[in-house]
Amino acid sequence: MRDDLDISAFGTRQPSSILARVLRRTRAQPDTWLGRRIAFFLRKMAIGRLQGPVDIQSFGTNFRLYPFSNVCEKRILFTPQYFDQAERNLIVSRIRPGFVFLDIGANIGGYALGIAAAAGPGARIVAIEPQPQIFERLIYNIAQNPFGTVKAVASAIADHDGELTLFLNDENRGQASVKIVSSEPTAAGMVKVAARSLMTLIREERLTHIDAAKLDVEGAEDLILEPFLRDAPKSLWPKLMVVENIEGRWHKDVRTLLLDHGYKKLMVTRRNVAFEFSDEVKD
Repeated sequence: MRDDLDISAFGTRQPSSILARVLRRTRAQPDTWLGRRIAFFLRKMAIGRLQGPVDIQSFGTNFRLYPFSNVCEKRILFTPQYFDQAERNLIVSRIRPGFVFLDIGANIGGYALGIAAAAGPGARIVAIEPQPQIFERLIYNIAQNPFGTVKAVASAIADHDGELTLFLNDENRGQASVKIVSSEPTAAGMVKVAARSLMTLIREERLTHIDAAKLDVEGAEDLILEPFLRDAPKSLWPKLMVVENIEGRWHKDVRTLLLDHGYKKLMVTRRNVAFEFSDEVKD
């Protein structure tokens, strides 16, 4: 299959001359209604002709991308200018010596590797991804870059340690969730994966602070954050938090939860909401 993992040397899957021309056009489109329509039309036409993954650079980072059944990889390949630019710029603005970034729901590394490219050798970046097929792609992409600051963890982050069921989406492999996000059965089905709480992850990684965290876990953000904010010392709370804004899937409103714990809302975009915590009191 054209989205089966290909571990050949990076560069052997360079875009054809035709695809390279398409990519130049899609990547040059402005962030307007018309610009997006043109880019998405060209993307659809190009994907239909692709026979396998593509090696490309985005955000100063090498990626091997499979843009067939993963929206994240489509965006990074064809339209990186639309890929959470404001959110990524906000995280980069917080980079300082000893910078620590958690990418929870890392997918194939779009955030983790892009931040690593900007943060330099003194950073520490932990990319957490539970979906086995996507995790293999993440590992491959990390290995194609010289940063040495990104660690991949194969796990779901939840409200407990152990094992849980991950519900897969065969039309968008990056949309796996510990919550059922569709009532329709899919061929991709379900898979059992390791799980740990956010506090357990922090202890295992021996983190003493977190400068920024991104949570994109398809509606399970409340499952992660409610017990963490209840039990963790404030010194371990991420100073900056970027959370996927999908309130319809939350049992407890994450925005209200963060505001009630002293976070301040900084930004709302098409897909995410960003909060900052500035309380320096240690408990």
